[in-house]
Formats: sequence, structure tokens, C-alpha cells
Amino acid sequence: MLTVIACLVVLGGVGLLAAWLKTALAAHEAESGAQLTARNAEIDRHLQAVVETMDRRLGLLDGKVDRRLESASKTTSQIHERLGKVDEATGQMLARAKDLARLEQALRPPKARGGFGELLLGNLLRDRLPAEAYSLQYGFKGGERVDAVIKVEKLVPVDAKFPLDNFERLVEAQEDAARELAEKAFARDVKGHIDSIAAKYIRPDEDTYDFAFMYLPSESVYYELVCGKTGALLSYAHDKRVLPVSPTTFTAYLQVIVLGLKGLQIEQHAHEVMAYCAQLQKDFGRFKDDFDLVGKHLGNAQNKYTDAEKRLDRFEGKLERAAETQDEVRCRRGLELKPGRAAGRGGSGSGRRRPRSLAPAGGGRA
Repeated sequence: MLTVIACLVVLGGVGLLAAWLKTALAAHEAESGAQLTARNAEIDRHLQAVVETMDRRLGLLDGKVDRRLESASKTTSQIHERLGKVDEATGQMLARAKDLARLEQALRPPKARGGFGELLLGNLLRDRLPAEAYSLQYGFKGGERVDAVIKVEKLVPVDAKFPLDNFERLVEAQEDAARELAEKAFARDVKGHIDSIAAKYIRPDEDTYDFAFMYLPSESVYYELVCGKTGALLSYAHDKRVLPVSPTTFTAYLQVIVLGLKGLQIEQHAHEVMAYCAQLQKDFGRFKDDFDLVGKHLGNAQNKYTDAEKRLDRFEGKLERAAETQDEVRCRRGLELKPGRAAGRGGSGSGRRRPRSLAPAGGGRA
């Protein structure tokens, strides 16, 4: 019986517990549903904000991407254009290389190289100096003819030389033995040119300076002569009074010569001005002498004029005294004539005594 009652109690408790659990679960479900709805709404709001932010940022990103694509397109176009120009420049360089190859072939003969060097020398002198300051193909009395002379106070000979063959062998030599042979050959060529210039064109007796220029049209040849292993050639040239020059160094020399020519022109103008001033001084001296002579004559004339004026004053005084004397004589004559006339009326012979009475008076006055 107790067991049944206990079972019933247990069953009743289980039923109550089940009912409470059901009620609690319902309340919990309702509360959870509300919280879940609130969370869903909040999540929706957050998602909406994220979506809007993403949309805005994606819009900005699209604008940037469009601008970058446009810039990349322009850059690509410029690259294509520049590549076209590079291709064109490359074609021009290839054409120039072919021209240089043809020029190199044309300059193989020594005579052609000499003419090319003379042409470059003439162009350089024409660009840097006035026409009257230089002369091309100048001939000496012995028949030798130098490529150019520069006219300063004396003549500066300039001869173009182009020792190219052995220089190319020197540059292209791969082995030391071949290079040494090329160096010796190049040095022999350069020394021959130096000796020729020193012997033919340095002629002080024909109004040249005691030095001459050797014009080398190639900077590389000049560099090898001055700074290479054959640098002793420069001392050899200086001992022979020959100055090797390249287009760059010769331009510097010509600038100095131009300044010297301007200084000579200024000095010449100064001499002309001094000569003109000396002539003016002589003319002024002659004018001063003439002026002094005129002054002397004017002084003499003034003195004569003063003397004449004094004499004229004295002569005028004498004339005035003579006039006064004549008036006195006339007055006395008038006084003497009155008694004479009365006596004439009284008797004869009065006409013969009038001259005697006047003569003593006139003689006494005189």
C-alpha cells in the first residue's frame, strides 16, 4: 500500500515536474525567441551597415581601378609610342653605323684620311676665328705647304695628321705581343709626323713662331698619344716644339687665341688713339704758336694804336692852339685895320704901310 502510495506520489511529482518543465521550457522558448529575434535584428543591422560600407568601398575601389586602368592604358600607349620612337632611333643608329662603316672604308687610304682631317680642321677654324685671322693651305718659300696657319703677331702653323691604321691594330690587339708590336708601329708613325712638322713648318726666318700644332681629328688617337703606354711620345713632341691637339683641346687653344686677337685689336686701337692724340698735340702746339704770334701782333698793334692816339691827342692840341692863335691874329688885324682906315681917309700912302705893319706881328706870332 505504501509502495503504491509512494508510486502515486512519485508519479504525481513527475507529472508536476513535467508540467513545470513544459511551462519553463515554453517560457524559455519564448524568451529565447525574443532574444533570437533581437539578435537577428541586430545582426541584420550590422550586416546592412557592413554591406553599405562594402558597397561604398567597392564603389571607391571601382573608381580607383578605373582610373588606374585608364592611366595604365595611357602608359601603355606612351610605351608603344616610345617603343616606336626607339625602333625609329634604332633604325637611324643602324643607318649611322652603316654610314660610319662606309666612312671607315672610305678613310682607309692615307690620302683620304689626310683630306678628311684637313676638312675638319678648316671647319673648326672657320667656326672659331674670323676669316682674316687664319689661312688654309699656306705655302712657304721652299715650296712646302702647311694645312693652315693662324695669324697672330706671327704665324702659327697647324698641320692635320690621322695615324689610324696602326692605332686600330693597337685597339684590336688581343695578345700582349701583338699589342706591343702595334704600339711600336703607332709610335713610329707619330714620330714620323712630328719630325715632318718640325722640319717643314717651324720657320722663324719666314715669320713663324718656334712651335707648331699637330691636329689629330680623333679624340681616341689623341688620348692614346697623351695618356697611353706610348705617352712618352708627348715629351718627344714637346722636345720638337710640336704640340699635339685634339678637336676639344684645339678649341680651347683657339679660345685663348681669340682673346689674344681681341687684346691685339685693343692694343692697336690704343696705339691709333695715342698717335691721334700726339697729332692733336702737334696741331695744338702749332695753333698755340700761331695764337701767340697773333697775340703779339695784336699787342704791337695796340701799342701802336696807343702811340697814335697819344700823337693824335698832341696833334689835336696843336690844332686847337693853332686855331686859337689864328683867332688872336684875326682879332689883332681887326684892331690894326681900324686906325689904318682912318689915316687913309686923312692922307695918301696908307695902302703901302699895311703890309709892313702886319708882317712883324705875324712873324712875331710865328
